[in-house]
Amino acid sequence: METLDIEYVDVGENFLIARMPVSPKVHQPDGVLHGGASVALAESVGSAASYVFLDGNNYYIRGIEIAANHVKSIREGFVYAKASILHKGRTTQLWEIRITDGEGQLISNCKLTTIALPKK
Repeated sequence: METLDIEYVDVGENFLIARMPVSPKVHQPDGVLHGGASVALAESVGSAASYVFLDGNNYYIRGIEIAANHVKSIREGFVYAKASILHKGRTTQLWEIRITDGEGQLISNCKLTTIALPKK
């Protein structure tokens, strides 16, 4: 979280939003946001949402699959990742994470599957 300066900014009944600054720290060599940084943001916010909306005190939350489509580049500012639940099973959960710029334009769309493993 600290490495990418990810900050949680909003939580609602069925969503969690985080933001990340776009700077040379997360750029590809040509100066645009690296897709890997976007995926790290998506998995961070999706896993955190699972922890919040499930019983994180009694379960370990792990990401087991992630897919991303990067549709627009960005060079500076902030990106916002909103995790929304698509399927909330007892064991597995499916999240959609939309990453947008400050104007709400879609940068990446990700789907994350998480698993809740009981703590014993």
